Amino acid sequence: MAGKPKVAFYWCASCGGCEESVVDLAEAILDVVAAVDIIFWPVAMDFKRSDVEALPDGSILVSMINGAIRSSEQEEMARLLRRKSRLLLAYGACAQLGGIPGLANQFDREQLVRFAYDDCPSVQNPDKVRPRPQAQDDGRTVTLPVLHQVVRTLDQVVPVDYYLPGCPPTPRLLNQAVAALLSGTLPPRGSVLAPDIALCDECPRKDSKPADLRLAEFKRPHWAVIDPEKCFLAQGLLCMGPGTRGGCEALCIRGNMPCSGCFGPTSRVRDQGAKILSSICSNLAATEKPEIDRILTTIPDPLGTFYRYSLAASLLRKRVAA
Repeated sequence: MAGKPKVAFYWCASCGGCEESVVDLAEAILDVVAAVDIIFWPVAMDFKRSDVEALPDGSILVSMINGAIRSSEQEEMARLLRRKSRLLLAYGACAQLGGIPGLANQFDREQLVRFAYDDCPSVQNPDKVRPRPQAQDDGRTVTLPVLHQVVRTLDQVVPVDYYLPGCPPTPRLLNQAVAALLSGTLPPRGSVLAPDIALCDECPRKDSKPADLRLAEFKRPHWAVIDPEKCFLAQGLLCMGPGTRGGCEALCIRGNMPCSGCFGPTSRVRDQGAKILSSICSNLAATEKPEIDRILTTIPDPLGTFYRYSLAASLLRKRVAA
């Protein structure tokens, strides 16, 4: 183990898919394990926070943190790993953009807690008991992390060196990122470690996309018989490809489902949701307001569609006070 570069993984506010994506390396994970010393990966092995605290500052080559920052514990761990690491990598859509957890920024903390513990139809809690940040038990103080008012991206809390996009990142991109990190042949800090092209550029259906779309309505995938060869937008299905970074190998497209935007924007796009919304609106068939309104009402959840992964990183960012 001595002399191997030290690597850490940590899971914040996310579903756990990014942790599983590391295992998706399959037999290639043996090469990673042979090349590095994994000194912290609590979801997979028995490591303690004290193990990291005992390390000298800057002794970890790279920490890969997945998940957004929602709680005090997540912020503390992000700051600790930033201090102990030479490089910090935002791993996956939630760390990079806020991800699905970032959609909670539509509501304040009290609304969320009230629904989760008081009003949710599947919860039976007549005494309205809620978790408390601190409690006494037999003379001992028991604590729980505190939920922050808003969900933040990793780089809204600590400086981030590199980003690996996706929900989750693909094994190919992870393998390339690990190889680059170990070789030291890295792009400028702040880079996203994926091709800087729109997904439409690598879409296997791009030749079927008409120059003039003339969109008259939007269908949800389960309402349509989807042509496996034809551009989704040309079929009236919302596809985030025009506003989304490529490099995902068009896996959803090849599975006959439109892009949902998990790879985030290219470097030329400031706000992913605004980019795709602009693209969609510029291709509407209607020119009169009543008809435009009718077409747009066929999008059932505009915020959840256009900002599914990127609300916390967007120009909108939140509807509540921090």
